[in-house]
Amino acid sequence: MKTFLVGGAVRDELLNFPVSERDWVVLGETPESMLAMGFMTVGKDFPVFLHPITRDEYALARTERKIGPGYKGFCIHADPEVSLEEDLLRRDLTINAIAKSDTGEIIDPFGGRQDLDQRIFRHISPAFCEDPVRILRIARFAARYGHLGFKIADETLALMQTMVKNGEVDHLVPERVWAELYKALCEKTPTLFFEVLKDCYALQILFPELNTLFGVPQPEHYHPEIDTGIHSLMCLEQAARLTPKPEVRFAALMHDLGKGITPKDRLPHHHGHEHSGLPLLENLCLRLRVPNPFKQLAKQVMQYHTHCHRVFELRPSTLTDMLHRLGAFKNPAGLTDFLLACEADAKGRTGLENRPYPQAAHVMMAAEAGASVDISAVLTGSLQGTQIGDAIRQLRIKAISDACKRTS
Repeated sequence: MKTFLVGGAVRDELLNFPVSERDWVVLGETPESMLAMGFMTVGKDFPVFLHPITRDEYALARTERKIGPGYKGFCIHADPEVSLEEDLLRRDLTINAIAKSDTGEIIDPFGGRQDLDQRIFRHISPAFCEDPVRILRIARFAARYGHLGFKIADETLALMQTMVKNGEVDHLVPERVWAELYKALCEKTPTLFFEVLKDCYALQILFPELNTLFGVPQPEHYHPEIDTGIHSLMCLEQAARLTPKPEVRFAALMHDLGKGITPKDRLPHHHGHEHSGLPLLENLCLRLRVPNPFKQLAKQVMQYHTHCHRVFELRPSTLTDMLHRLGAFKNPAGLTDFLLACEADAKGRTGLENRPYPQAAHVMMAAEAGASVDISAVLTGSLQGTQIGDAIRQLRIKAISDACKRTS
């Protein structure tokens, strides 16, 4: 059996990046011969097998031919006669079409090493335009490798723009869009994912709620960057600096969706955007099948980020009610993600990126004060129904008020 290490593993080795998984191409074999050697089939649409010991994926060398729209409209041809170069030709970028033999020889028929050295994302052939997922993949590669200086080749960006204009992106299924978005949110520079999509005009199709924010003004006194879309990406950038958690990064990115539907006669002010954006967030999460923990945190941040910013001005009763709705009295530590997203919002403004955010400590202090209240007497007393909740609320308001006075 003749095998070659291919794709991301070779690319990342050459970039001195950690290699998380290894994929192999097999020449001269058939599905029957692979099974006879103990490999297990895992590919429904492609001839892919799992190694019986390492569990690495081994794929028979194949070619692909476009026969229908979208990324599923391909005819796959796997044959012992398919060469390594033919298999590499079907891949998306030159940097992903480098192979390595079992003796360590690098096979690079399309100039991938040169593009790695020059930090360029370049498509291999016009067949790139046949698979719309490749637009998402390049955007994600930008999020992963952008800090190294990688740029998209002009001709590749032009091809991506043509694909969008031709409607190829319309065939992407929500699950695949979310899968690529999730991976991008976990990368070092997730903002570049959205910048690439915007540059090739795919943002307005895949994330119209975000695209609408660009060009929407905000008061310069509070937002020196003015543009709401730019602010949203700055918030994501700050969230990426504060935490690796994709849930927080997602919430920071989505918190101002309501500003995209502010009536023009009210601009640049956005009173009530904390609530007007909730249906937009709901629709986006429903459309992309966003997991519930992401949606719940994003909703909390959208509704209460301005309360958090103004926490020193809030009445104890208002602060108590906010913390109750956030579930902070049951689990004060659970506030951490909410506070990180709010901090990212506060710092996602031109010239204010390094400003301290003391509001987070104040909110946490109030949550701990409210959670420490002994409510056993109320629960075992003679009060009934809503009276119990009202009594507990008053106890917490007092506890929070006293704690705020001590720290003022």
